[in-house]
Amino acid sequence: MLEGQEADPRDDVYSFACVIYEMLSGERPFGELTALEAREARAGVPPLPGLSARQNIAIARALAFRREARTASVEELLGGLAPQRGRPARPVATLAAMILAACAALGLAYLALDRPWVAWRARSALAAAAFNPPPHSIAVLPFVNMSGDKQQDFFSEGLTEELLNSLTRVNELQVAARTSSFSFQGEHPDIATVAHKLNVASVLEGSVRRSGNRLRVTAQLNDAVTGFHLWSQTYDRDLGDILKLQTDIANAVTGALKVRLLDKLSERIELGGTRNPAAFDAYLRGTKALASLTGPDVYKTAITEYTRAILLDPNYALAFAGRSRAYTSYASSGAVTRAAFDNARADAREAIRLAPGLAEGHMALGFYYEFGALDFAQARAAYDRARALAPGNAKVLRISGSFLASMGQFDEGIAAARRAVELDPLNRSSHDTLGLGLYLARRYGEAIQAYAESITLDRAYQEAYGVRGLAYYGLDELERARSSCEVKPDFWINQQCLAIVYDKLGRHADAAAVLARYRSAEGDSGAYQYATIYAQWGDTAKALEWLDVAVRLRDPGLELLKSDPLMDALRKEPRFQAIQRGLGFPG
Repeated sequence: MLEGQEADPRDDVYSFACVIYEMLSGERPFGELTALEAREARAGVPPLPGLSARQNIAIARALAFRREARTASVEELLGGLAPQRGRPARPVATLAAMILAACAALGLAYLALDRPWVAWRARSALAAAAFNPPPHSIAVLPFVNMSGDKQQDFFSEGLTEELLNSLTRVNELQVAARTSSFSFQGEHPDIATVAHKLNVASVLEGSVRRSGNRLRVTAQLNDAVTGFHLWSQTYDRDLGDILKLQTDIANAVTGALKVRLLDKLSERIELGGTRNPAAFDAYLRGTKALASLTGPDVYKTAITEYTRAILLDPNYALAFAGRSRAYTSYASSGAVTRAAFDNARADAREAIRLAPGLAEGHMALGFYYEFGALDFAQARAAYDRARALAPGNAKVLRISGSFLASMGQFDEGIAAARRAVELDPLNRSSHDTLGLGLYLARRYGEAIQAYAESITLDRAYQEAYGVRGLAYYGLDELERARSSCEVKPDFWINQQCLAIVYDKLGRHADAAAVLARYRSAEGDSGAYQYATIYAQWGDTAKALEWLDVAVRLRDPGLELLKSDPLMDALRKEPRFQAIQRGLGFPG
């Protein structure tokens, strides 16, 4: 059409390629130039970083100015955009693959309407473009309890989680994390659905039948792309052989996936575990309680069960690590005295003494230093060690990523959070961590998108509405900020948000009333948040007064001091600068 000729199917190809390019980059192929101006200037098409060299060539050919040099059909363009099988996807390519899939669907619709006799030939290109999981990626679905006793559900779930955790220690594998894998529990989904939602190439499923201390475990590994069974096996074992069972299944999985291991797998799988059946039972109960994160009473239950496991096996490093995290969470809830933090530190150190290579032990120590001691340099060292030992553990990535962002290490923190989202995409905590990192980095628009994903996954989770509201506040979109924070108005961070936003909207009486309710509910434990409210109100003296209270009480909120946008109004104040220096944030 550039030469004023009659329309031609290759013009459709050109238009379709323009749409793809703009969706992937947010820019037109030739910037502000029209097609005629670009041709006269002999402009080239800038390659897109989310595509391979072959895919960029396919886009460039489709955007050729001369029809004779242009891709002949939409079908051919789709084939050129399909990724090559077996190549690991780069992180930046994830969004590109999603957009290409959408564009390919549009292309198929065009073919079906305009030339239905060739549409079927493009479907294989669409399938490849839409689903290209990493080759050594796997999801572990909850093993079905076949014992005939609902009380044993905790055991089958716990055994699945331990097996999943064991596989995360195989650095050559990419393992979908627990929350995402367990989201299919009770749904009986087909393998393809699981694989597409979690972006994995294989799925492990199975069943558990327990009778006393005897186990029958059946496991089956499926290729999610072809639908074929790769391996299956039934194991009859004593409960005391649980570590050996985990090792045997992991060996079979890695063998079926043709993973080349660089060291002895059993040493990784059995690290920090127990051969005592009763201790394993207690550990699973403690882990189930801690995972619920519903308040002080649950933390006490977790501590009790972990303590029972440790009494039965004093060398159970994983139980020490779990109890350490439970103590830190319990103490951070404001329910107990400083002694709980001291117990957390002692347990974490014991876990590391028993199993120096156990990532969970170093993570527990970092958790204590971050919230119990406010020793951020030590926390950074512990988290770095945990992440080095378990680079594929989504929980380690979330906890350390949130910490790094709080310390102002935005690139590292956001990268860890994005990796957690890849490994655990159906867990709202992964999106929360990413959202927090983006918010602290002042990337408010992206933070709002991350919290929208979190809310989609769990509409009852109150904190997401508050931080999303603060992100809108950062963009000076006050009505949207107000609307978001009013969804769950009785939760502490939403009250913090509303006290700030109402004031900026001129609703000073409403702002004061919200702060009064907040203080009535939280007392001095909200000292750090009160300081942010007064800072945003422009009352510097009051803000610094509450900041002093926060320092005196060792308020865990102080970890945000270096990066919190709400504290920007105080950063030139000498007293604020002295407090920040005193907290010893890592450089």
